[in-house]
Amino acid sequence: MKYTVKKYDQNDYKLWNDFIVQAKNATFLFHRDFMEYHQDRFEDFSLLIFEEEKLKAILPANKKENSIYSHQGLTYGGLVFSSKLNAEKTESILNSVLLFLKENAIKTFYYKPIPIFYFPEGNQELDFFLFKRGAVLERKEMNLAANLNSPLKISKSKLKHFRRIENLDLDIIEEEDFEPFWNEVLEPRLLEKFNEKPVHSKEEIALLKERFPKNIKQFSVYQNDEIIAGITIFETQNVVKSQYGATSKKGEETRALDFLFINLIHRYKRKGKHFFDMGIVNEENESGYHSGLLKQKEELGCKVYNQDFYKLDIK
Repeated sequence: MKYTVKKYDQNDYKLWNDFIVQAKNATFLFHRDFMEYHQDRFEDFSLLIFEEEKLKAILPANKKENSIYSHQGLTYGGLVFSSKLNAEKTESILNSVLLFLKENAIKTFYYKPIPIFYFPEGNQELDFFLFKRGAVLERKEMNLAANLNSPLKISKSKLKHFRRIENLDLDIIEEEDFEPFWNEVLEPRLLEKFNEKPVHSKEEIALLKERFPKNIKQFSVYQNDEIIAGITIFETQNVVKSQYGATSKKGEETRALDFLFINLIHRYKRKGKHFFDMGIVNEENESGYHSGLLKQKEELGCKVYNQDFYKLDIK
């Protein structure tokens, strides 16, 4: 099967976004309005793959020197396919992409697929085909997620504290304004505990919320009108992801973040979501992970689903 590969340009904006809506393995993170909020930080090298005149696949990607990344500005990426493609055709598309990269003097392709639980119908064809072409597993990250299709397995200790916290007059608010959480909880706590800033600035998350109001949500916990914890949610068709979760010192004392997590887990289970994604627990230490975060998320009912990162030398 003959496929044609071309680089994305602004004239492809509608074509790209229309394709995302019907693709079998896409989320709103691949919409150009999400990808381009930080376009000044990356040299875009996204690709469109056509069979004759019909778009069959896309690759959200950026270029750095002579390497291509399936996009460094996104949590996950990889080739995104039309809903009707079988495995053999995805292999042919991969071959066409690799040939295009070689013709454009690209030496290395870095590939990070979407975690497996995002798509119940499967999304691992490319892992096999990349392996057969010499791709190496460069690193793994432990991604913790709770399966909402199964009975919840929240630990007895978490549930005991949850029942106690319910009597502390805490209010959970879904709010449009990110400023209280960013200014009073998230930024100061990240700075204090890790000497870091959130990946998204307050202005960036507000812009993304404006562009994707159904997908990005802010839930905050208040006690006597004081914000003490919050979780920023990225919601996709099957999965809800806690993009940010933080608590003030006062919130730590009342275990307000656990209180919010447990309420949201039940909320999204009732809504029919398949998984609650609580993100990675990796850390640059001897063990490679943050043991406290791992324990916390396991006690909230999460299991480990590895996020893999591949590296392929283009020959």
